[in-house]
Amino acid sequence: MDIKKVAVIGGGTMGNGIAHVFAMNEIPVHLVETSQELADKALATIEKNLERMVEKAKIDSVQKIETLDNIKTYTNLVKGVEEADLVVEAVPEVLDLKKEVFQKVDEAVSEDTILASNTSSISITKLAAVTGRPDRFIGMHFFNPVPIMTLVELVKGLETSSETFESVEQISKLIDKTPVEAEDSPGFVSNRVLMPMINEAIFCVHEGVAEPEDVDTVMKLGMNHPMGPLRLADFIGLDVCLDIMEVLYDGFKDPKYRPCPLLVKMVNAGKLGNKTGEGFYVYD
Repeated sequence: MDIKKVAVIGGGTMGNGIAHVFAMNEIPVHLVETSQELADKALATIEKNLERMVEKAKIDSVQKIETLDNIKTYTNLVKGVEEADLVVEAVPEVLDLKKEVFQKVDEAVSEDTILASNTSSISITKLAAVTGRPDRFIGMHFFNPVPIMTLVELVKGLETSSETFESVEQISKLIDKTPVEAEDSPGFVSNRVLMPMINEAIFCVHEGVAEPEDVDTVMKLGMNHPMGPLRLADFIGLDVCLDIMEVLYDGFKDPKYRPCPLLVKMVNAGKLGNKTGEGFYVYD
């Protein structure tokens, strides 16, 4: 299937980045939000990021304007998605919310439209089952910040067709991403490997083995990681890390995926990292 128009549902950190990369590659995007205020905020973020690219000479001012012109915002879900060839969902990582969104989208789009979820850990098969098109449903897991990170995990549900996979693989390459195929398993590849490492780093702090700064220094200097796991956890959001660990724990029923009690305590205290100003580090 030739994908010519894309709808992105959700204009938060991931959603506005996904809209950004499609629009920058000359693909018209309908960005759907729950209010005009949130839609305007998403556009302002995209414009700010594009301006940063202009300053770094990665694009010119004409490309910035053309990219913004490729994006239209909607607060009506049906109107926003009805003409799309591909709909990418990027709402919060809540199963019931995603199910509700996909049920509505499934009824609003044409029978040929492909539905994709940007979920980082929720079962693609489970999400596809609430629609009438499990063969045209796929996981399209981008990484933050989307305009910079080149990877996209393409996750096949139980019934995802080869035609659907090939179409999404093709559009991923068209927007300068490197697609990697993954089967539908808790956490897929990225978070099945990353989150237990972050969780174990938190256990090191919880058990008094080392302070957060020292844990991160070991991983940066000893393992050549560009960012320590605890700083990365703050960047991702400790609530998101906990959600993914719980998906892994529930999915595998293996105690090695048990969330660290300190992680649970910090989330309960509202110390979620960058977005709240405090996590394992304090932020302005």
